[in-house]
Amino acid sequence: MRGGRTIRSERNGRVIVNEGRRGGYVQRPYFNRGGRSYYSRTYYRNGRAYSRVYRGYDYRGGHYYGYVPDRYYHPGFYGWAYHPWGVGVYYGPAAWGWAGAPWYGAYPGYFTPYPVYASANLWLTDYLIAANMQAAYQAGVEAGAASAGPGQPPPPGEQYQQPAPEANTQQTPLSPEVKQAIADEVQAQIAAEQAAAAQTNPQPGAPAPPPPAPAAPSGEQVPDALNPSERVFVVATNLDLTAGGQECAVTPGDVLMRLSDTPDADQNVTASVQSSKKGDCAAGQTVTVAVNDLQEMHNHFREQLDSGLQKLADNAGKNGLPGAPDTGTTPGEVPAPPPDQGAADQLQAQQQQADQVEAEVK
Repeated sequence: MRGGRTIRSERNGRVIVNEGRRGGYVQRPYFNRGGRSYYSRTYYRNGRAYSRVYRGYDYRGGHYYGYVPDRYYHPGFYGWAYHPWGVGVYYGPAAWGWAGAPWYGAYPGYFTPYPVYASANLWLTDYLIAANMQAAYQAGVEAGAASAGPGQPPPPGEQYQQPAPEANTQQTPLSPEVKQAIADEVQAQIAAEQAAAAQTNPQPGAPAPPPPAPAAPSGEQVPDALNPSERVFVVATNLDLTAGGQECAVTPGDVLMRLSDTPDADQNVTASVQSSKKGDCAAGQTVTVAVNDLQEMHNHFREQLDSGLQKLADNAGKNGLPGAPDTGTTPGEVPAPPPDQGAADQLQAQQQQADQVEAEVK
């Protein structure tokens, strides 16, 4: 509905997902250990290839992939990131480098950064939201460029986000309550990653980590997207959803809250739109969303969180940020895979094939 296109193909265990000019990823089987299957996912974006690790599992007839960090930080750093810093760090758009950026002015009033960061989870919350807002803006730019036709200049940036006549014309900003819910989720994920690090690389003399969450009664694993304690999801890609029998769209930076815990026969659950930009599903609407889409939001959230933690570790003690204790790392569950060197060619070939199919259909 917002002019984008996603192409997905599967063959011989390899999955290719293409999002046009923004890039995409190629996923392939990578590692097996202790009855667990791991997958290498090579992303290709902005001319750069990088890899991430995922673990596959089944639940109620659906197959899911969960993000797995390829490294963990030492306990002291997680503690620094989890607990309040004890001092307020004054930041703002200028310190972040957002002032004057096209994406920052494209959604007036939707996203207001915290003026002071008293803890890492608040800093990371703004980091995550900003990354998704940039993705939303870039998707709009690409959709506008595509609609302009070959060789034609795209319309001005302000026009990229104009809704269709039947779309929601109101914008529901990220309220302090919604941002706090995201910050709480960030803090919970920091704690979960610290526990996973303790299980993977136990420290001498450290207390035993908490037991893992119980599996589903069938022995299957409940996806993180259905974890009763995790209900808030930041949208990471353009999605078309259904609300009251009518289609509407959500874009990166919108926020959903899952309402139901048990998927229906089509592997869908219900969610409430908490915040949305102009032209997207209206806040307060109840939408139907695929569990797999929520899982990918969760995965993206985890990836962005690790990226933010690395940025914090690299910049601790600089630019007004407080100094952090031991920022060293230990290996994750499985070694980091090398990027698939053929990912860019495979994504390009897939896109050409999709262009041909669309031309034949038209």
